[in-house]
Amino acid sequence: MSRLRIVSGICGIAAPGLIFSLIFLAIGLAPWFNWNRNALSDLGVGATAPIFNSALIAGGLLLLPFSIGLRQTLPRGALSLLGTILLSLGMPVLSGIGLFPETAGHIHLYLSVAFFTLLPLSFLFIGVSELRHPRSRTSGIATMLAGFLAALVWALHWSFRLGGVAVPEAISALLGSAWAVAKGVKLVAGR
Repeated sequence: MSRLRIVSGICGIAAPGLIFSLIFLAIGLAPWFNWNRNALSDLGVGATAPIFNSALIAGGLLLLPFSIGLRQTLPRGALSLLGTILLSLGMPVLSGIGLFPETAGHIHLYLSVAFFTLLPLSFLFIGVSELRHPRSRTSGIATMLAGFLAALVWALHWSFRLGGVAVPEAISALLGSAWAVAKGVKLVAGR
C-alpha cells in the first residue's frame, strides 16, 4: 500500500474532527451566534476569528492530500478524474474562506459560493463514476445522495428565503465530512 494512500486516508479521517471541534469551540465562545440568523463565517470575525478561520485553513490543507489520494480508490475514467479535480480545487477554496474572512469583502462570498458549489458537483461526478462499476455501486449511490442533499439544502434555503445560512452550511459540511471519513477509512484499509 502506498504512503500517499495511507496519509491521504488519515487526512480524510482527521480533518472533519479538527474542523468541527474548532467550529463548535468558536460557537461556544460566541453567545451572540444564532443558527437561524447567522452564517458560520460570522464566527470568522472578532474574538472567535482565530479559532474559526484556523479551522477552515487547516481543514482545507488537510483535505487537499485526501482529495488527491482519493483517486486511487475510484474507478478509472473521465468522470472520477473530473470529480477529484473539482474536489481538489475545493480544498484551497475552503482554506481561502478562512484566509479571507467576511472583513476581506466580496472575495469571501465568492470563495464560499465556490466551495459550496464544488463540493456537491464533485460528489455527483464521483458518484456517477462509481455507479458505472459493479464493485462500487453502493458507494456511488451514497456519494450521489450526499451530493444531491448538499445541493438540495441550499436550493430549499434560497427557495423559501430562510434567515441565516449557518444551517445549510453545516448540513453540507457534515455530509462532506461523513463522506470524507468513510472514504478515508477505505483508503487506510487499502480497499
